[in-house]
Amino acid sequence: MMDSCMFKFFIWGSCILFYLACFSWGFDPADQYYINCGSSTSVTIGSQVFLGDKLASKYLSSPDNILGTTSSNSIPQSDESGLYKNARIFTKESKYTFPISRKGRVWIRLYLSPFVYDSYNPNSAAFSVSIPNHMLLSNFKASEAVRKEFLVNVTSGSLVITLSPSENSFAFLNALEVVSAPDILISDDAQSVNPAVKFNGLLTQALETVARVNMGGPTVTSKNDTLGRTWVPDTKFLLEQNLAESVSKINSVRYPPGGATDDIAPKTVYGTATKMKSEDNPNSNFNVTWVFPVDPGFRYVVRFHFCDIVSDAPSKIYFNVFLDSSNVLPDLDLTTRNLNFLATAIYMDFVTSSISSSKLRVSIGPSPVNDAYPDAILNGLEIMKMNNSLGNLGGMATLPSSSGSGSKSKVGVIVGVIIGVAIILLIVGLLFYIRRKRRLEQLHHSKTWVPISQNASYTMGSKDSHKTTASAGSDIGFRCPFAAVQEATNNFDESWVIGVGGFGKVYKGEFSDGTKVAVKRGNSKSQQGFTEFRTEIEMLSQFRHRHLVSLIGYCDEKSEMILIYEYMENGTLKSHLYGSGLPSLGWKERLEICIGSARGLHYLHTGYAKAVIHRDVKSANILLDETFLAKVADFGLSKTGPEIDQTHVSTAVKGSFGYLDPEYFRRQQLTEKSDVYSFGVVLFEVLCARPVIDPSLPREMVNLAEWAMKWQKRGQLDQIIDPSLEGKIKPDSLRKFAETAEKCLADYGVDRPSMGDVLWNLEYALQLQEAVLHNDPEENSTNIISDLSPQVNNFSHIDSTTSARQHEMSVTDDDLSDVSMSKVFSQLIKSEGR
Repeated sequence: MMDSCMFKFFIWGSCILFYLACFSWGFDPADQYYINCGSSTSVTIGSQVFLGDKLASKYLSSPDNILGTTSSNSIPQSDESGLYKNARIFTKESKYTFPISRKGRVWIRLYLSPFVYDSYNPNSAAFSVSIPNHMLLSNFKASEAVRKEFLVNVTSGSLVITLSPSENSFAFLNALEVVSAPDILISDDAQSVNPAVKFNGLLTQALETVARVNMGGPTVTSKNDTLGRTWVPDTKFLLEQNLAESVSKINSVRYPPGGATDDIAPKTVYGTATKMKSEDNPNSNFNVTWVFPVDPGFRYVVRFHFCDIVSDAPSKIYFNVFLDSSNVLPDLDLTTRNLNFLATAIYMDFVTSSISSSKLRVSIGPSPVNDAYPDAILNGLEIMKMNNSLGNLGGMATLPSSSGSGSKSKVGVIVGVIIGVAIILLIVGLLFYIRRKRRLEQLHHSKTWVPISQNASYTMGSKDSHKTTASAGSDIGFRCPFAAVQEATNNFDESWVIGVGGFGKVYKGEFSDGTKVAVKRGNSKSQQGFTEFRTEIEMLSQFRHRHLVSLIGYCDEKSEMILIYEYMENGTLKSHLYGSGLPSLGWKERLEICIGSARGLHYLHTGYAKAVIHRDVKSANILLDETFLAKVADFGLSKTGPEIDQTHVSTAVKGSFGYLDPEYFRRQQLTEKSDVYSFGVVLFEVLCARPVIDPSLPREMVNLAEWAMKWQKRGQLDQIIDPSLEGKIKPDSLRKFAETAEKCLADYGVDRPSMGDVLWNLEYALQLQEAVLHNDPEENSTNIISDLSPQVNNFSHIDSTTSARQHEMSVTDDDLSDVSMSKVFSQLIKSEGR
């Protein structure tokens, strides 16, 4: 054992000596330009001298010579404040040209701050900044002092930076840096996220620094970083600061041979960390999470910096690292990656898929592998935006021409190409429309039986059914003969009916090979039914997701409208909450069902070119398979979302009373946030286990959403929860769940979260619950909810078997047949149409 340790130490020591011999002088930039724009004098920042405009004039080509003075109130108090005192103003396109002696990676840093000079109002400044093949800033407007940092790849002997004022505006610049970066800083490959494959080609990408964070430590300024970078503390990005704590052991950090160096990150970054605040609780089970603002529509390079400065022996902690919901580093053991040496610097790069949200979440949490003590650490983090397919970091703006004389001809070429592409797309679209129309006509009129697709599966649902189907993978994905459907349902035996809705009845069935199915048979006299039948096949056959119910067959023979699904063993979520006599669901089960449903809706909203809005989200349309996996069903009322240049879809109001978005009802303007509102009602329904509309209750309790929101605003929501959950919910979990539901029910859609944000908050509520109730979800906790109010116990006498038509009245003619118009009218005028 001693010989093994001595040999390992010898190898390590030899590598370090070689490493120090090669890198003892650090990185020396071959090219470095520092300019103090708008000033006639130079200024020294740290060890760098920023040349005044006169000395740097040889690099600038501009028709203007306008210098401005920055407002003293806007100058940031930092080591670099001297760079923001002056500004050069550009009213026309201007260029900085720098000779480059060493091709490769180059830093570009732009210092930008509002200023005061004659008639030039900084609020009216709007401009773009570009280099050959890349747009760095597009229509940029500065409201406060910022430093924009870019890392670009220069392949020629010069670098041209072009500033282009927007129409009737101007550009400005306070200071500028162009400095060579070391080759080792960014390698050509990284690990891609979703799908988890190798990403190649980073060297050709332009990158913009979005965040550079020193976890658990103070600000690291440019003068303390070998490459002039600034690292900020992580406290303002932490979502729950009470779940994290800081550690610092800067002197213990060591750099491995051939790995991380001072240029990758300084010891002041690797020597501090943010870790889980486990508080000596071996059952701790939560994530530490940071949230960073990002621009949607781009991919991001995320670099994690790790250094195990908390363990006293190798392989003591195992943890998971998440980018949004993706576990990018499962069961991470830092010491196995460094010959079992502690406090050794390591970094890892990941490339995200295109981000659809304006937030990027990074989380660390414990892994149960090897019964390790629950802990997780992160020392540093860098997030860099990657240029899009057009080479742009600042949007979709057109790159400026390289020469003024040829600009008109190049614009003509660009316009010609755009027009040509538009014509081609128009022709392709027309042909696609004609082909699709013909296929639909065949669908409605054909009497022959041919497969839809030999390998396709289709998402579908059942309206107000208690049991239906899910999961792809069936080999029945075809147009099914009516005789086979008759046989499977015992000739549509009424005793086999498992659900009824506006579209028709749903039957349990079984094919001759033993496959259990649910068969939804449409009412041939219902125009609404025909619309739903067409919508489900035409629109939603393109989707496939684990949490969306899947169509496996259909029948349109003999004027029938029949949809066939796999059988969903545990029926609807609604039937497990009230009215059916089924065993009550535990809190953890309910949270997992809500999370699964949110995933399905999030996919509908974001998984295709245009969002699909469900329009009838309710507990009766959330179905459970044999493992209680939740799947969203019934897409008969679904509608594609607004075009990219629109905010909403104007359409007639459809949905179910009690779940209906009041803003949608008032304005008849549909958005994804209408689904979010309905889902918020479902969340309160899950928590309180009662109908969303119950006319048999006292007036103030009839509408669940209104009633629950009153208790939530009082801070007493725990007084009206399902009695079966008494003593089963951790207060923090209830608080997070209730806050999420409350935000979903905001009066205006713009104030509601996206389904992605709802999903994340529900997952966090589950983590908070599991942190205490780690074992059986039915176990009592010492952190219990207080006794319920007596009025809640009165729910035991409520007749919850009343039909769905009375409590969840769909806004269609068919669904109002069993409801008195006085009741309908009372719901329409109450609380803005809910």
